[in-house]
This record gives sequence, C-alpha cells and structure tokens, in this order.
Amino acid sequence: MGERRERPERGDRNGGRNDRSGGGRKPNPPDQTNAENFYYQKQMQSRTPMVLVLRDGEEVHGVIEWYDRACLKVNRSSGPNLMIYKPAIKYMYKEGENIRK
Repeated sequence: MGERRERPERGDRNGGRNDRSGGGRKPNPPDQTNAENFYYQKQMQSRTPMVLVLRDGEEVHGVIEWYDRACLKVNRSSGPNLMIYKPAIKYMYKEGENIRK
C-alpha cells in the first residue's frame, strides 16, 4: 500500500491528441436551408397559381411575382397586386390542390 505509481504527463495520456480539437459541441444548424427559396423560385418560373391563407383566415389567390427575406409580392387577376409579409402567412398551396381543413 505504500507503493506509489508515477502518472504520465497530461499530454501523454491522450496519445498526443488535443481534447479541444474535435470533441466539443456540434455547430448550430444554418438559419436558412434554401428550401423555401427553391420553392418560391420554382413557383415563380412556372407561374403557378397559388392560394395564400393568411393568419386571419383570408385567402389570397394569385401568382408569386417576387420575394425577399420578409415578404412576397402576389399578382392577382381579381384585384390589385399585393405585398404580403411572410409572418402574416399561415400556409400556402397550389390552386387546385385539395386541402383538408
């Protein structure tokens, strides 16, 4: 019981590896996956008639003309064109698709 063993130096314990190089937390996922942008571009190029259902229940029918980070511009045949803020949109779908409510 009186025998004491020598401990290896701290750097030798890991076989020369540095603990901080790869064993930390995962990086945060990106803020944007570009899936939303790809969807908007596809609908714009094909000029797909869309239905945008707003948070208050109003339905806007039209074609997406352009978009940016905060809003969409929708061309409508039945009224003036609209710029709609994205947070005001509850969901959207292609006109003619059956949506269960």
